Amino acid sequence: MYKIFFKRFFDILLSLIAIMVLSPILLPIVLGLLFTGEHYIFYFQERIGYKNKKFNIYKFATMLKDSPNIGTGLHTTLKDPRILPMGSFLRKTKINELPQLFNIFLGSMSIVGPRPLVDKTFSPYSEFVKKNIYNVKPGLSGIGSIIFRNEEGLLSNSTIQLDEFYKKFISPYKGELELWYQENISFYTDFMIIFLTIWVVLFPDSNLVYKVFTDLPSKPDFLK
Repeated sequence: MYKIFFKRFFDILLSLIAIMVLSPILLPIVLGLLFTGEHYIFYFQERIGYKNKKFNIYKFATMLKDSPNIGTGLHTTLKDPRILPMGSFLRKTKINELPQLFNIFLGSMSIVGPRPLVDKTFSPYSEFVKKNIYNVKPGLSGIGSIIFRNEEGLLSNSTIQLDEFYKKFISPYKGELELWYQENISFYTDFMIIFLTIWVVLFPDSNLVYKVFTDLPSKPDFLK
């Protein structure tokens, strides 16, 4: 029952409360983006959503408009030269993701779920994962987001081509994590993922997630 009715109820309720509470914080960010960088506020991008249907995700702009076509493309690294003046702060604190509260309120996303991907980062997954990962709505945060909170750092330190590193190391484990979420979806799981999302922003080196969820897929060597 939670998977359908109550999950949607909490998505609407929590996203509406968050939009109202955070409005005073969002206004200075809007003004800051308007008067810095390339002077645009929001970034809209087509992502893969529920049942693999496409939708547009909302974010605060943190990178140059033409970023997908320059540098490392859709992969972002630490100290990426395409990041706008306010972008590093917004990305580090995850504030750039807050406009997705409107995605949640309108129903294309959930508070918790697998992150919605673009085609390029979706294609490396196995066919089984691609068929099943979005049997739930994509989320503002999820178990994969917590474990791979330092994905930019992992890509920056890679000694092999970024697309190959993502395909060989990141996508297999991230896929396992998101399928684990579907098998363990509950109010408790969602509540703890929300808590841990805030926790790892404050304590990015923490491994508390593996203590809270003791049955997660085994941590691969490249994350140890």
